[in-house]
Formats: sequence, C-alpha cells, structure tokens
Amino acid sequence: MIPSTSLGKRTNTRLHFKAEVFQKTGSFKPRGAINKMHHLTEEERRRGVITLSSGNHAQGFAYAASLFGIPATVVMPHTTPTSKVDATRGYGAEVILTEDDVFTACLEIQKERNLVMVHPFDDPHVVAGQGTIGLEILDDLPEVDVVFVPIGGGGLISGIATAIKSKKPAVKIVGVEPIGASALRQSLQQGRVG
Repeated sequence: MIPSTSLGKRTNTRLHFKAEVFQKTGSFKPRGAINKMHHLTEEERRRGVITLSSGNHAQGFAYAASLFGIPATVVMPHTTPTSKVDATRGYGAEVILTEDDVFTACLEIQKERNLVMVHPFDDPHVVAGQGTIGLEILDDLPEVDVVFVPIGGGGLISGIATAIKSKKPAVKIVGVEPIGASALRQSLQQGRVG
C-alpha cells in the first residue's frame, strides 16, 4: 500500500493506493490465473489451457501457466498491439490472432484441441485469486472503511469484495468504471448481462 499524503490532504482522507503495477506482468492478473492453475488436476494440466484476452490477462495467464509448466494458448484480436502479443509469447504461450469474434474463436479452438478454458474473470478460482488483494488491504490497513475498485469484467471487484466483506462486513466497496467503458452501468440499466 502506498500512502498519498498530498491527495489525501486535498480530499480530507487517509488515502492509500494498492499499486498492482508492481506485480509480475504489471497488473493484478497473475493472481487469478495462478490460483486457477494451482487448482487444475494433473490431467487438465497435461491437456493444456486456453484463454482470450487483448492484453493484461493474456500476459498474467501465460506467466501463470509457465510457472506450472502447462502448455498455454491465448486467442487475441488481430488488432492487439505487438508489444502485448510479444510479451504474451515471451512467457511461453502460443498466441493465435483472429479477425473473428475472439470469444467464439477461443471456444472453437478449446473444443478442437480439448483444452481447459481459463476465463479472464468469470471463474471462481480466478475471482478468489484476485481476492487476495482484499486480504492484503486488510493486513496493511485494518482500519480501512472504504475501498474503491475498478470494474472491467467484474472478477476483480467480486474477489476483493468477497475477501474484505468476509472479514470486515462494514467496509464499503465502491466500483468505478471509465467513462468510455461503463459496461456494468449499462448492463444494470438494461437489466441484463451486457
């Protein structure tokens, strides 16, 4: 946890940041992927794993698979920046670039090769791994009363909220989304998963 004295003074709060940028691959993504790989059976590890991503999950997934010696395949949009493709390959994953719908292409390859799917956020083991952030927040700041969590697919906030609320139910969890990518807000407004 990194305290932010200046911004804290401006907001009249004790403000801290959980700097996941310092994790291997530069994001929180390895946490969930490592936990998922840990829970695979030996037979599933031999078959290999597959996922879809355009960046951070791809790298975290590839890194996690490499730790366990599991063959990994990542399906990415053909528009993915070369730096993200190279980083994913650098951790040992096979990268398949597609112009088709990435999720559909991933599921087709999974079925064809009999691989184990590791969803970027809709998997209980991935969510639990990402929830370790919440446990670390409570270890470092037991007096915390509000935690702001970014929302993409929902796995990060689900894990953090579950971990924190299970130990300290009074903590308020607030989800935040970028203005240009408010999928959760739009889904809630439409009353369905977006």
